[in-house]
Parts: sequence; C-alpha cells; structure tokens
Amino acid sequence: MDLEEAFHVVGEFGPYQKRAVATLVLIQVYMACQSMLIVLVGAVPKYQVDQKAGSLSSHQELLQHVTFTEDVDSIVTEWFLIKQQAYKVSLAGSLFFAGVLVGNVFFGPLSDKIGRKPVFLTALFFEVLFGYATALAPSYEVFALSRLLVGLMNGGMGLVCFVLTQEYVGKPYWALTGTLTNMAFAVGIALFAALGYYVRPWRDLATAANSPGVLFFLLCVNLPESPRWLYSRGRTEQAEEVLRYMALRNGKAATNLRLRRIANAGNQDGGGTGLMQLVTHPVLRWRTVVLMYVWYACSLVYYGLTLGASETSGSRYLNVAMYGLVELPAYPLCIYFINKQWAGRRKSLAGFLCLAGTACLCTMFVSDNAGALLSITSLALLGKLMVSAAFNIVYVYTSELYPTVIRNAGLGVCSMSCRVGGILAPFVPSMRAFHTSMPFTVFCLSGLSAGCLGLLLPETLNRPVAETLEELNSPTYSRVVESKAHLYKETQWNSNHK
Repeated sequence: MDLEEAFHVVGEFGPYQKRAVATLVLIQVYMACQSMLIVLVGAVPKYQVDQKAGSLSSHQELLQHVTFTEDVDSIVTEWFLIKQQAYKVSLAGSLFFAGVLVGNVFFGPLSDKIGRKPVFLTALFFEVLFGYATALAPSYEVFALSRLLVGLMNGGMGLVCFVLTQEYVGKPYWALTGTLTNMAFAVGIALFAALGYYVRPWRDLATAANSPGVLFFLLCVNLPESPRWLYSRGRTEQAEEVLRYMALRNGKAATNLRLRRIANAGNQDGGGTGLMQLVTHPVLRWRTVVLMYVWYACSLVYYGLTLGASETSGSRYLNVAMYGLVELPAYPLCIYFINKQWAGRRKSLAGFLCLAGTACLCTMFVSDNAGALLSITSLALLGKLMVSAAFNIVYVYTSELYPTVIRNAGLGVCSMSCRVGGILAPFVPSMRAFHTSMPFTVFCLSGLSAGCLGLLLPETLNRPVAETLEELNSPTYSRVVESKAHLYKETQWNSNHK
C-alpha cells in the first residue's frame, strides 16, 4: 500500500497524532514571543533633553542631559539607545529576521537530507540557549548577536516544525494543522502582550518568554521521525515501524502493514535533489518562481500594514495584542473556503490577496477625518485580516505543491523570499515623501499582482501528494504554467485511461 492508504489504516488524525500536533502547534506561541520580543524589549519611552545639550556633539556628553519621563525598563533605557544610537533598536530587529532568512535556507535542505527530527531538536535546543543569552547580555553587541542567532534557529526550527505537523497526519488534515499552527502564532502575539504587561523589566520579560522553550524541548524529544520523510528516502522498514507505533497508540491493529517499495528513492540526492533541483526541474522551476513572488508579496503587505497600523495611539500592550487578535477571524475563513470544491486552495489564495490589495486601494479615497468604520486604520486592519488569510493558505498550499523529498527545500526558498519582503516593508512608509498614498499604492499593486499570479498554480484539493520527483513528472502532478505540449499530453493520457 502507499502512504495515504497506510494512514487510513493507522488513523489519519488519531489520538496520538493529535497530541503530537498539539505540542508542535503550541511551540508557535513560543516562536511568536521570540519574534515579537524586540517590540517590548526595545520600547522607546518618552524622554526630555536639556536645552544646554543642543550644542553637545558627543553622545556620552548628551546622556548626562537626558531624562526619561516614562517608567519603562528596556534596552533603550539601559544602553541609552536614543538620538544617534536609536537605529540600534531597529538593527536588532533586522538582525533577528536576517537570521530567520538564513535559517530557512540552511535548515530546510538539511532536514530533507538528514531528517526532520534531528534538525528540529537541534535548532530548538540552541534557540532556547541563545534566548537566555539575550536575557543575560552584558552589552548591546552581545544582545544583537544573540538576536541574530535566535533568529537563525527560529527560522530553521519553525520551518521543520510546520512540516512535521503536516507529515504526521493524513493529507485531508493538512489544511487543519496548517491553520492551527498559524492561529497559535497569532494567539502567541496576544499572550506575549499580556506577559509584557505584567512583567515590565526587559531582562525578566526575555527570560519569561524564553523559558517555555525548555518544556517544549523535553516534550518533543520522544516524537518520532516523519514517516513520509523516511518513506521518501527509501527507508521503508523504518517508516513502517513509525506507522505501526502510531497505530498502536491510536488503538488500532496494523501488524500486517506493508508499504510499497519505491525504486531509487534512497538515491534522490544523486539526482540533484536540493536547491538546484528547484531550478533545473521544469515543473518545480516555474512553480517556485510564482510561489516566491506570492510569499514575498504576502510578507510585504502583512508587515507593511502592521507598521502602518502601529501608529495608532494608546497602550503599546493593547496595540500588540490587537495586531495578533485581528488575524484570528482569518483562519476559520481559510478552513471553510480552501476545503470547498468551488474555491479550493488556488482561488482562495488569489481571492484573499486581491481583497487585501483592494482594501489598500480604498484607503486612498478615505479622508483623515472619516468615521471609525471607514477610517484608514480600519481599512488597514481589514487588509491585514485578508493578507493573514492568504499567508495561512500559502503555507498549506506550498506544502502540497512540493514532493516530500524536496518539500523543506521548497519551503525554505519561499520563506527566504518572504523574509526579503519583511525586511523591505519598513522602508515602504517612507515613500510618503513622494506622495501620501504611495505606500498603499505599493501594497495594493503587490496584493493584486500576487493574486493574479497565484491563479497560474495548480489546484491541490482532493488530489494526491507527490512523494518523489518521479511522481511529479506524471500527468497527475505536473500542472503549473504548462506549455500546450504538456496539456496535450495530459489530455491524451486521460483519454487513454477512461
């Protein structure tokens, strides 16, 4: 039997898989705390500078004339990151996301080569270790370096964690586990805001936000290797052992479970599986180009709108929580639409991206003194709601578009493109110097163009997932921006098998 048939026998989403997936999903709360840490740890309080300081050129001399008027304990107040040194707060945040970018590219192919579990546990262990280094940093330089290393581990661990939530269950539950993962991240943002409200000193906050990682590491030590990865690498007997173990924990008998052997599955590396295969394979090449732009646009619009909405006055803790909770309604919408035959993954992704672009377009026609329901802020949050839904879909969709043997490599490259969008997003608001509507024009065009390009991708709803590159070459899988010759061959193949 093949893998999908085996999951029908052992249980596609049995009690054991629910517990394993729940652990992996809750790790997203920890990851959200690490991702949002700089927002509160790098909070800039109000301060006053004596008039005599206007002629001082030295930063050290300037510090003697600075008085913080707000009771905030952050890296800004400890290391006086103001005036000429203010850029260091943003730099620390950028270093984190730069680390995430590198982690996506490095750990994705590595987990495809040596396995999901060893890469996941190693990255989680070192993320916790470097997280404590952040809390104990004696200087800004050590703090910045620790944020880079935390981001490196966060990017790799998060990617593999998401893939594991998919590969532990049957394909019909991929959309559910992917949605739960992103919902947990949004909830984690809100919980981090609550934690920051009660734990004000920045070192205590960094320690409290990092400590759950120790518990999660201990819970994940006993998780099995992905049976899909084992099967794709030709380690069929080990895959059968994992599936039998799952069946036992699910209370089902699977003593006679035997998987169909895959020819040359263990030699995929010799054929160029990895990053180069994404370029050389005719189907994967165009699929990756389209997905990279979609991920880039999702990130640019998501983070760009978040930065625009962050100008809202009020409590910083309430604002952080609101930016997390506003995403939650997007996920039930995703679950509903992507499992409907008339919508599916492709049309839902394109629709939400176009709606996000349309919301940004509408902000250009709203005056500053408009009502609360039609204000620029409400439209920006609506756009974030829509792009959050698109972000959730593209994670699930991308997992289904890549074969198991190269899934992490594909997700890593797409996630790298996503981080590029996140790095560029802070610069978009500065385009107001050219025209007040320029930032929203960029977000509008990005959302609409990505939505249109997404329509070129194939639908994956209720279709089998490719495990190897050989399967991807069959007419059932190889359909994305095809040439007419490909379409003709597929039509001829279908007519011969009716």
